Amino acid sequence: MDFMTKLERKFGKFAIPNLTVILIGGFILGYLIQIFNSGALELIALDPAKVMQGQVYRLITWVVIPPSGISIWIVLMLFFYFSIGKTLENAMGDFRYTVYIVSGIIFTDIGIMLTYIVMKALGQAEMLEVFYMYGLYGASTYYLCMTMFLAYAFMFPEHQVLLYFIIPIKVKWMGYLDIAYLIVEIVRYGLAHYYTGMVTVIMSVLNFIIFYLVSRNSRHVTHAHKKRRRKYRQEVRQTQILTRHKCAICGQTEEDNPNLEFRYCSRCKGNYEYCQNHLFTHEHKK
Repeated sequence: MDFMTKLERKFGKFAIPNLTVILIGGFILGYLIQIFNSGALELIALDPAKVMQGQVYRLITWVVIPPSGISIWIVLMLFFYFSIGKTLENAMGDFRYTVYIVSGIIFTDIGIMLTYIVMKALGQAEMLEVFYMYGLYGASTYYLCMTMFLAYAFMFPEHQVLLYFIIPIKVKWMGYLDIAYLIVEIVRYGLAHYYTGMVTVIMSVLNFIIFYLVSRNSRHVTHAHKKRRRKYRQEVRQTQILTRHKCAICGQTEEDNPNLEFRYCSRCKGNYEYCQNHLFTHEHKK
């Protein structure tokens, strides 16, 4: 039994059902805030200095900040993320999907907070203002959504989508492009000695890195596979019910009483089976 299975048996009750709906609902709320009072986003952003002052709610509320600005593509992108999120929910199960998303949020929090603490300890005060800005925008759900798509591309690599609603492309190639983009971002931040950005990018996608390393050598069972397996078990169960011994008089089966013996009566017209209590006392069927 793998670690996640043991974890699910112990803490499965804490799974968050319909987590994708909650995430998309949070994005919509973030867009509404951005439309009517964009300055309010600063009150919920992950500002490390404010967290250290006691505003710990910012470690969670930044998840409401949308992954990108308002544009004509937003509604379509929300539908896209909703679709892949629900697919992941069905494939992983509520508990594993909850662990995947929540760990992405926690790793992002850890990355940003640790880099802030280290920068402050090293006395790099001139970089703190830049880091605040990065904490506001870099800790949005952009990378969180990217890890959702990477997990989807890993689990369903042959699935096709229409790029720009015209070009059919398998999601595995889009996943490779996202990975290449992340590597370029990490290298770019490293060459610029902007280690806060580099660490934040790595920590933001750490949940997918762990998911990939744990799952790459295991045989993935898709939701379709589970459905087929469940259907097969039901058919086997129905077959067992049809071939079960059953007394034509009292209706008992071997499951009701494993000690009962059953016999067919040769004098009855038809296939009538009786338990040991009625084999010699029944009226023969003519």
